[in-house]
Amino acid sequence: MQPYTIGQAARLLGVSPDTARRWADAGRVATHRDESGRRVIDARSLAAFSVEVAQGEEAAPYTSARNAFPGIVTAIKLGDVAAQVTIQAGPHRLVSLLTREAVEDLGLEVGMRATARVKSTSVHIDRT
Repeated sequence: MQPYTIGQAARLLGVSPDTARRWADAGRVATHRDESGRRVIDARSLAAFSVEVAQGEEAAPYTSARNAFPGIVTAIKLGDVAAQVTIQAGPHRLVSLLTREAVEDLGLEVGMRATARVKSTSVHIDRT
């Protein structure tokens, strides 16, 4: 899985790139340089860090019934038929129950970008 640039990580965490850089400089999240010299963050590390960051933050209210929450997959629990997918979208943690087949068809993995779409009482997952 491709690592995330500081800018991509910042968008997924709901912060500015400067904040993401400061966190990396402070050692809160590990980075390394890719082949072109850019600072990047491993996908699984970013998934774990996004959960840590969100634990103490208050979520800003969303008022539309059709909200898209782009974020990062932080957990997947597969059963025989059903599955549970958790996405961290900035300070928002969203959990969706869907079929195992849907998770496999989408190719979802921890650390992957995905968008949770909320309409009424349903949360839909789009691979992004």
